[in-house]
Amino acid sequence: MRSPNEPWLFTVPDHTTAGSLNIEAVFALSDRQELVPLVLDAGATVVDALQASGFQQAFPDADFENLQSGIWGRIVLQSHLLQDGDRVEFYRELERDPREARRELANAQRFGSSS
Repeated sequence: MRSPNEPWLFTVPDHTTAGSLNIEAVFALSDRQELVPLVLDAGATVVDALQASGFQQAFPDADFENLQSGIWGRIVLQSHLLQDGDRVEFYRELERDPREARRELANAQRFGSSS
């Protein structure tokens, strides 16, 4: 039994075998998002994660070959070698420029328009 002053220790089960990587692949549209846990062989790249994720079939309108990708928010090349625990993110094009959207909202609020 744990004493009251002893810290809690949490362990995450390791589902990998020697030479494999646990990663997550993520892609989102404005109304839908997918997070897919993957186990890939050591030496896998961002392209390998994309192929294993099934995103190309789930989102056929997205041009994954020309989309940027990143690891935990940092842009990487599609040839980037993955490490255990990486979160591979595939970034779609924005529907609107956020600066322009804020500018339009500020103008609408200033002039009392509701659009």
